[in-house]
Amino acid sequence: MAETTTGRRERKKAQTRQALSDAAVRLFTERGFDEVGVREVAEAADVSLSTLFKHFPSKEALVFDLDADVESALVAAVRDRAPGQSVLHALRDHMVRTRTAVRTDDPTFVLVESTPALRDYARRMWSRHEKALAAVLAEATGLAPDSPAVAALARFTLEAPGIARAGEDPARTMREVFALLEDGWAGTPLARREERPDQEG
Repeated sequence: MAETTTGRRERKKAQTRQALSDAAVRLFTERGFDEVGVREVAEAADVSLSTLFKHFPSKEALVFDLDADVESALVAAVRDRAPGQSVLHALRDHMVRTRTAVRTDDPTFVLVESTPALRDYARRMWSRHEKALAAVLAEATGLAPDSPAVAALARFTLEAPGIARAGEDPARTMREVFALLEDGWAGTPLARREERPDQEG
């Protein structure tokens, strides 16, 4: 009975969070982020202001309702990877599966990209994810969390979606980015030493 009650409570919380986030994105998209107050969002979702702040600590957080889920999934991609799979390949597969389907014409994406406060919040959010990812990479490999290999992979993994979205085929671009992380730039023209015209003679 307790388990059923707990499950019902969690579903109710999830529904409330979704209703608040949906209302926020709709209102922010229609009128602009700065023109809408949190009280209006709460009223649109038919909840109290105190309930809104129980679920979201700030106005910006309303747009990023899956923040915790994104971080948990990143950590799980490394920690729960298949036996024998490298952390690099586990992250590649996870990022291809979860981050290449984001459309640049998606209303939430457009809202974030066009709102300075939301772009700043997104950067801080990804920075938190980077720390969590570095910690699980260190745990999985025995390296220090601040070692160059761990810090660089965590940083580049979280930067990769922005690069992938710019390509015509985001999934393919994401794989190419991870191929560079795995094999390096030695096989590309970027690593060739060539004489510049002003160095001749």
